[in-house]
Amino acid sequence: MITEQHKDTAQWAMRFALQNGCQAARVSIITANNNSFEYRNTQLDKLHQSSENKLYIEFFVDGKYGTFSTNRIEKAGLETFIKEGIVSTGYLAPDTLRQLPNPDRYYKGDSQGLDLYDNSFENISTDKKLDIARQAVEEIYESDKRIISITSSYDDGVGAEYMIASNGFEAESIDSAFNLTVEVALKTDSDARAESYWFDSSIYWDDLKKTGIGKTALERSLRKIGQRKIKSGRYDMLLDNTTASRLFSPIMGAMYGTALQQKNSFLLDKLGQQITSGKLTIIDTPHLARSFGARWFDGEGIATKERVIIDKGILQTYFIDTYNSLKMNIEPTIASPSIIQTTPGSQSFDGLLQSVQKGIWITGFNGGNSNPTTGDFSFGIEGFLIEGGIVTTPVSEMNITGNILVLWKNLAEVGNDPRESSPWRLPSLLFSDVNFSGL
Repeated sequence: MITEQHKDTAQWAMRFALQNGCQAARVSIITANNNSFEYRNTQLDKLHQSSENKLYIEFFVDGKYGTFSTNRIEKAGLETFIKEGIVSTGYLAPDTLRQLPNPDRYYKGDSQGLDLYDNSFENISTDKKLDIARQAVEEIYESDKRIISITSSYDDGVGAEYMIASNGFEAESIDSAFNLTVEVALKTDSDARAESYWFDSSIYWDDLKKTGIGKTALERSLRKIGQRKIKSGRYDMLLDNTTASRLFSPIMGAMYGTALQQKNSFLLDKLGQQITSGKLTIIDTPHLARSFGARWFDGEGIATKERVIIDKGILQTYFIDTYNSLKMNIEPTIASPSIIQTTPGSQSFDGLLQSVQKGIWITGFNGGNSNPTTGDFSFGIEGFLIEGGIVTTPVSEMNITGNILVLWKNLAEVGNDPRESSPWRLPSLLFSDVNFSGL
C-alpha cells in the first residue's frame, strides 16, 4: 500500500533532483507483496513470500536522459543516490527528444472507481491459500493409474504505485490478483508423455474458482493420449479463447511506436487500410471495472480512453508514446493498450467447431516465431483434428506457416466467448485455408 510517507518521499526526491541540476524529473514509488506455493503431488514443494519497496526516478539533464532505481527509499540514502544519478546522466549522449509529455494529456482524476483491489487481501490466511492448492491436487490424486505427476501452483499479489512528474502529474494506483494453475502429466504407451494444464485468475479472492481446476487439467491431458502427426495440407483452423492471443500478438506488436519508428513493423504505413478480415473489430476499453488491465493512465501518466484499434478489418490507430511521437514527428496516442476486446460474433466455441468440416482445433503452441518486418511466421502446434464438426484425432508435432496479414484476412468467424480473466479478451476464432505441415 502507498502511504503518506511514500508520497512525501517521492515529492521530496523530485524537488531535490530539480535543485541539483535536473530541468525535469519523474518519480515513482512502487510497493508489492507476493505469495506463491507449489504442491508436487501431495507434498508442498515450494513456498515463496516477498515484499518490496522501490523508487524509480527519471532525470532530464541538459538534453540528456537517465533512469535509475533503488530499494532504499530513506531520504538520507537518497541524497547521494540522486546526486550520483544526475552526474551519471551527464555522461550520456544528448537525446533532446526525451521529454515529459504535454501536461494537457495527463490524467487528472482521483484514481477511484475501477475496483481493482480486494480489501480482504491482507486477511486471507496462508492456510487458506495452501488449502486450495492442496485440494486441487487431491481432487484427482490417484484417480487414474496413468498419472505420473500433478503440480498445483497458487500465487497472489498486490501492487501499488504512486507517480509524480515535475510538470504537473500526480496519481496513484493499486491492484490485486489471485491465480491457481494445475498441470498433469500422464504415462502413455509411447515414450512421450501426455501433459496439459488448466487455470483460473481473478482480481478478488471470492471470484477465484477454487474447485474443478485439477479435474479439467486431467481431462485435457487424457484427451491428448495418442497424439500424432497427420497429413500436411490446408485446413480450417479453430483457436479457442485460451490460444487466440498467440496469433494476435504479432498484430499488436506491429502497432507499437518503437517498431514503427525503427521500420521494423509489417504495419508500417498501413493506417486506414484493411489489415484483417472485415469480421474483426478490436476496441481498447480501459475503464472496465474489476477487470485485468483496467487503468486510468499509462506509464507516462497519459489519460486512457476508449478507442477503436481495428474497425471491421481497417487499422484505426497506432500506439505512439511521447518519445516516438517526437522522433516520428506525429501526434502521440497512448503507449500501450489496456483491455482489448472484440465485437462478438453469434456463435459459441461449440457452434464454431460444429461448422468445421475439415480442420484443426489448436489447443497449444510449441515454439516458433514471427518476422516483425514481413509478418512471415512458423509456429509449432498441438490440438485435434476436426472431421464433419466432430473432434477426432489428437495431433502434435505439426507446424503452421504463412504470413500474419494473409492469415488474418482469412478470419472466417469470431466467437462470442471472450476470455474475461485476461486484459486481452479475445474469443474463439475460426480461420480458413491455413497451411499445416505434418506428414
